[in-house]
Amino acid sequence: MLLTELETSIMTHPTPVREAARLVAIEAARAYVANIRPIDLTNCGVLVGHLMGAETLLMEIVAAHDEPTGAAA
Repeated sequence: MLLTELETSIMTHPTPVREAARLVAIEAARAYVANIRPIDLTNCGVLVGHLMGAETLLMEIVAAHDEPTGAAA
C-alpha cells in the first residue's frame, strides 16, 4: 500500500524509460518483502543483512523518482 502511494504521488516526469525504472524499483521492493521468511531476531547478521537489502531497494526507489538534472532531462 505504501509503495503504491509512493508510486502514484511522486510522478513528476513520466517518460517511458522513467516509468519503467520506477516500476522495476517498486516491484523489486515488493518481491523482496514477499520473500522474507520469519527472521531470527537473535541473529544480528541476518538482521543487518535484511536492513542493508531494504536500504538498497529504498535508495533505488528514490533514484527512480528523482528529478532529472539539466543534462539528464
